[in-house]
Amino acid sequence: MSVTYLIEFHVQPRERERFLALLNGVLDAMRHEDTFLDCALHADPADANHFMLHETWQSHEDVIDVQLARPYRKAWHEALPNLLVSERQIGTWMKVRSDAAQHANVACAS
Repeated sequence: MSVTYLIEFHVQPRERERFLALLNGVLDAMRHEDTFLDCALHADPADANHFMLHETWQSHEDVIDVQLARPYRKAWHEALPNLLVSERQIGTWMKVRSDAAQHANVACAS
């Protein structure tokens, strides 16, 4: 059964660019993992240093036992205490229903 993580980050203003560079490296690498399903990074329109990551994987056990130990995550995990104002908040969710637009090639606003 798939699992979705909602992770909130409150980033030090002076560390915003470093935060995004390190996170983008992790996201670029993890999308090639066999058990990865999807993710989306959201920014709070009222606070440029508040982010939410929505990440879905095939298996919670795989995330805990395998994915968190991937070498491409090392620099990211080591840097987090210096990048954040406070501990990240992680929620774990199980999908009950999913809907999507009927059109292919829907672009995201950025």
